[in-house]
Amino acid sequence: MNRNSLLVLFLIIAIAMIVINKQLIEKQEKDEMLILPVAEKIPHKTTIHGNDRIDNYHWMRLTDEQKLTKDPDAQTQKVLENLKVENAYKEVKLKHTDKFQEKLFDEIVGRIKKDDESVPYLDNGFWYYTRYEKDKEYPIHCRKKESLDNAEEIMIDVNEWAQGHDYYSLRGLSVSPDNKYLAFSVDTLSRRIYTIMVKDLQTGEILEDEIKGTEGGTSWAMDSQTFFYTVKNEVTLLSEHIDRHKLGTPQSKDVRVYTEKDNTFYIGVYRSKSDKYMIIYNGHTLVNEYHILEANNPEGEFRSFSPREEIHEYSIEHYKDKFYIVTNWDATNFRLMQTPDNATAKENWTEVIAHREDVLLSNIEVFTNHMIISERKDGLRQLRVIDQRSGKEHYIDFGEAIYSAYATTNPSFDTNILRYGFSSMKTPYSTLDYNMDTRESTLLKQTEVVGGHNPDDYVTERLFAPAKDGKMIPISIIYKKGFKKNSKGNVLQYAYGSYGSTMDPSFSSTRLSLLDRGFAFAIAHIRGSQTYGRPWYEDGKMFNKMNTFTDFIDCAKYLIQENYTSANHLFAMGGSAGGLLMGAIVNLAPELFKGVVAAVPFVDVINTMLDGTIPLTSNEWDEWGDPRIKKEYDYMMTYSPYDNVEAKDYPNMLVTTGYFDSQVQYWEPQKWVAKLRDMKTDDNILLMHVNMEAGHGGKSGRFRRYREVALEYAFMFDLVGIKR
Repeated sequence: MNRNSLLVLFLIIAIAMIVINKQLIEKQEKDEMLILPVAEKIPHKTTIHGNDRIDNYHWMRLTDEQKLTKDPDAQTQKVLENLKVENAYKEVKLKHTDKFQEKLFDEIVGRIKKDDESVPYLDNGFWYYTRYEKDKEYPIHCRKKESLDNAEEIMIDVNEWAQGHDYYSLRGLSVSPDNKYLAFSVDTLSRRIYTIMVKDLQTGEILEDEIKGTEGGTSWAMDSQTFFYTVKNEVTLLSEHIDRHKLGTPQSKDVRVYTEKDNTFYIGVYRSKSDKYMIIYNGHTLVNEYHILEANNPEGEFRSFSPREEIHEYSIEHYKDKFYIVTNWDATNFRLMQTPDNATAKENWTEVIAHREDVLLSNIEVFTNHMIISERKDGLRQLRVIDQRSGKEHYIDFGEAIYSAYATTNPSFDTNILRYGFSSMKTPYSTLDYNMDTRESTLLKQTEVVGGHNPDDYVTERLFAPAKDGKMIPISIIYKKGFKKNSKGNVLQYAYGSYGSTMDPSFSSTRLSLLDRGFAFAIAHIRGSQTYGRPWYEDGKMFNKMNTFTDFIDCAKYLIQENYTSANHLFAMGGSAGGLLMGAIVNLAPELFKGVVAAVPFVDVINTMLDGTIPLTSNEWDEWGDPRIKKEYDYMMTYSPYDNVEAKDYPNMLVTTGYFDSQVQYWEPQKWVAKLRDMKTDDNILLMHVNMEAGHGGKSGRFRRYREVALEYAFMFDLVGIKR
């Protein structure tokens, strides 16, 4: 065959390939159009404060009864069909990343040691620990009597209990004071409604005692025959009652010892570290209250620790013949008080550690000769050690500038050893024992990264972004050496920013899949957290909530300004209340982000906070506002993501939800996505991933949850052309 013939043949092949590719592209586009989710609009009008609000997607809300029925009605079928189409559309749009997702999943779980074990701790004569066996999803809870050299006793192998369940949560393990019984709780639906069960640890028998409709935790009295637990409202899922149970009796015979009449409060019950008191706690955003009862007199009556006030947050810790109190009474950043345990009313409290304007006093850990004060100073956690004999004190030196550290399991008073945890953005989680007298730390275990991890391969920085009102917002950032600050770097910016919850800079082996592919990861320590103490939180809630969103935006602008990235390479991620943050920032500044991942996002703020039958609503009016009050309604309307969707361009977005989510109901992201899809003016990707078997925390088990992480990473990688 001569040269001209070969040339003709090559041209024919090339033309054929072009035609085939065009046909494939047209087929894919046709497939996508066939299943493009277009939700029906059914106007639903509500009127409040003289304003008419039209919600075209109100029909997407189902009751629990509708969700759980085996014979769905027409509305349920329509909702399920919409969710099914959303999932199918996502599958088509990301089909080309399937192999990459599988690679990412294998890579992420490949870093996790399969046959792992926690560091044992000694409690009441037994060493307790949790271990995992290779390729099993769930933990095995164990103990050994007196010495770690003695035979292992398996209390609960969760893998055996989880067989046959798509979702399985076993939690709340509590051993009776005589070491004979184990109480635990089970949820198989991910609605966070738990059934308490009891195991005889001597015979292995599961007792007939079975208590339904609970929060999951149990607190044993000192007779080892009685325990207290928290009962949930079946509709609102609020904690409403404290009941007392006697082994060997049915739940119908349980005694109600406390009822919370104010539905803005959470309640629960626990036994003090001293074992002297059973303590009922009540709390919402602005108030705490406690009731106490001698733990060796379980059939007695609880008494008030100090009368409930309109505004007063505090916590209590019993030691010997007194209570320590961490309180914000005349102390924005809290101070430490004490009072005799037979005279606990507020007028008897005396000061131990005074309030400080620049230091948040978070909590305490009490020992016979020492006290540990957990503080937050200059945006970082500190552990302050006080010798109660001499009054001398010092701080533990953690050896890194950006880190997370905190006291962990310390069940005994009579020791000079503090068990604490440490991590940084490049250092895996470490468990250490600290000798409070010699000031020496002993590393007991550092989480192994299978395949190896060298912290020196990564760089961490603490940056400060100027906010629009002049505040400086800290940013913790990590990237692999070689990352260039030339505006072309890919950056994932993460934040939460609500409830005073602070996202400390800590390690994630999962995150290595981002860093090793050239991404930087940044945590924006925005207002609404307690990074700089209580004022930082107060400046990001209620009528200051907008600061949370603008802080995040100002951090993004700073990263762009300093050439870490550009709008074409910057991604944002947040979940739950952090998902609300994502919803707000895409309305306020969509042009700053290449893509956004909003996980189980709280976005239908007005409708949810108007409905007291929805879990969490009444507990959180002091966090977000009560829209029944016009002033609060007007402010919430300025940022509510669902209510502020407009006809404009939005970034590429991946939204995730769980059908059985009890914290943020699935219909919030479902409605939001439908409205965005209807109104947005761009051609960017908008996808929703619906986990039909899970709730707020995603899939149960040790490894399966990382399927969704792989999906999120693949979504972002695909947008910037990273294919492997």
